[in-house]
Amino acid sequence: MGERTITLVRRLRFFAGSRPVAAFEHVPSPPSERGHWLLAGTIAALGAAVLVAVLTGLVGRSAGVPPAAPVPVLITTATPASASASADVSATGSPGAIVAHPSTAAQTQSLARLDSPLQILVSSRWMEGFYPIYSVAQTTFGVNWLLIASIHAQESAFSTAPTTYHGLNFAGCCGGPMQFNVTNGPVSTWDLVSNSYRYGRRPAAYDHPTVRHPSIYDDFDAIMAAAHLLSADGATLALGAGAWNAAYDYYGHDAAGVAYADQVLARAISWSQHGFCSNCGLDLSMVAAVHAAYGAPVLAALEAEAAVKPKPTQQQKPKQRATTARAR
Repeated sequence: MGERTITLVRRLRFFAGSRPVAAFEHVPSPPSERGHWLLAGTIAALGAAVLVAVLTGLVGRSAGVPPAAPVPVLITTATPASASASADVSATGSPGAIVAHPSTAAQTQSLARLDSPLQILVSSRWMEGFYPIYSVAQTTFGVNWLLIASIHAQESAFSTAPTTYHGLNFAGCCGGPMQFNVTNGPVSTWDLVSNSYRYGRRPAAYDHPTVRHPSIYDDFDAIMAAAHLLSADGATLALGAGAWNAAYDYYGHDAAGVAYADQVLARAISWSQHGFCSNCGLDLSMVAAVHAAYGAPVLAALEAEAAVKPKPTQQQKPKQRATTARAR
């Protein structure tokens, strides 16, 4: 760099540091970035608002699109239970559980029904009416909606069984979507929990509402009562031992009750892992896993109890039990 150039640079630096800023107004200043930042912030805020609206269902859902099912939470898979703990459950049940030992003929009939469950294709439109009920039941009583739905499927194929909304079942004791016992009086199982619908907000629209409440034939009344009963018997949001025991209590303590609880919990766990599916069959490997974890020890205790119990003679009639099955 020449001496003249160096001198010019020094002068410019001197004047830039000593002359007032007004003297350099002819020099263009860099544009302000405030507008760009405001625009970027506005776009980001709008994007976040749209994302929240989509996730919460405020936008993107038309009247013809089925509502999403409730989200299952705190789900666990089957874990092995000790034989002693399961034996205690089979002998005493959960606190306050009302248990019965049906006759051999009744058990045989029940097991046959469990081996050949009712198979009816359930439309997605039909299922839409149940999701709000499952959601209210889970929120109100703290029971995983997948367990409630699994019992609903087991009892009446999601209220599609031919006698769901009239009469009683094959045993002449139970009726409605959740097959509540109305004959094990003087205070039946249904009597104990029939007012459960009062604890939750009834959906504005749902499948098959009745004129009078409570009713075992009203889907909301029945599902809320079932959730209340499951909660009272130890079911929570987790799909584990508590859920199995509650399903076992729901049916009754016998061999059919073991198979029932195995199937109910296996179905709920499968849904939790692969998504809710109203028309999917049972995963037999999951049923086997649940049985090994919970059902097998209880069944072994029942068989051991039956082996040591003396058989009644023709002159000796069995005594009537003071308690009967809750939901059977």
